Amino acid sequence: MAKKHVAMLMGGFSSERPVSLSSGNACAAALEAEGYQVTRVDVGRDVASVLAELRPDVAFNALHGPFGEDGTIQGILEYLEIPYTHSGVLASALAMDKEQAKIVAKAAGVPVAEAKVMNRFDFTTKHPMKPPYVVKPVNEGSSFGVVIVKEDQSHPPQVITSPEWKYGNTVMVERYIHGRELTCAVMGDVAIGVCEIIPVGHQFYDYDSKYVAGGSNHVCPAKISLKIYQKIQTLALKAHQAIGCKGISRSDFRYDDRFSEDGELIWLEVNTQPGMTPTSLVPDIAKAAGHTFGELLSWMVEDASCLR
Repeated sequence: MAKKHVAMLMGGFSSERPVSLSSGNACAAALEAEGYQVTRVDVGRDVASVLAELRPDVAFNALHGPFGEDGTIQGILEYLEIPYTHSGVLASALAMDKEQAKIVAKAAGVPVAEAKVMNRFDFTTKHPMKPPYVVKPVNEGSSFGVVIVKEDQSHPPQVITSPEWKYGNTVMVERYIHGRELTCAVMGDVAIGVCEIIPVGHQFYDYDSKYVAGGSNHVCPAKISLKIYQKIQTLALKAHQAIGCKGISRSDFRYDDRFSEDGELIWLEVNTQPGMTPTSLVPDIAKAAGHTFGELLSWMVEDASCLR
């Protein structure tokens, strides 16, 4: 039986375009090796007419950032009745809005850090909360615009109010959580594994440590106690289901074990479009769980649907 014709949606016009092109090309090559017919689509404003003419069996969503993972492209695919991968319209929009996602996750019993959402121009001479804290745009991915304010910093970060800031006027100010960076991938309704991220030469897991070769080390599976490992899996699945994610998602956590093994475990966010580049986390976690890159992507294609 002939395998499906897959439109690989990649590129786009968000600040994460380079990441999407890398993800899309890696996924396209792997699916072709699995026997699928793949058409690479560099997404522009005419994507609806391009897809209407192409009529693929499945759209593989390798877009990142606004338009690609905020429910917009998902709505277009619903309108065109083209089955697609990853989460649907509502879950995508919800997960992309860090404030709303935290409200839903917290209501489901997932521990989150104290935070407040405010206008960036309200950063004047006074800290919005006691340092250390983190400032992040409410609707960006790949750590774009994330600023860490240390305990000894005497004034708020001036970059937030500068003309160079290009991540919108609404920001989230969140208590900084000390400790280890952990992430858990969910595949369907199974939390397949937990990975520890150790940035190399970076203060935290920023854009370069995510996408530049050698920018971080991935320890898969994470070397933590079985109790904490299973707790992270439970919380990742709980967040995935509460927000309504489908297909593949990845939840990020901070784990502060400086004072005890139980420590403090905090859920940061869920990624409905986790990176699929050669240095990305989900392929590494899947590999540790016994799934090759090709098998992972084939599962995603066969899992695709409308009305997600």
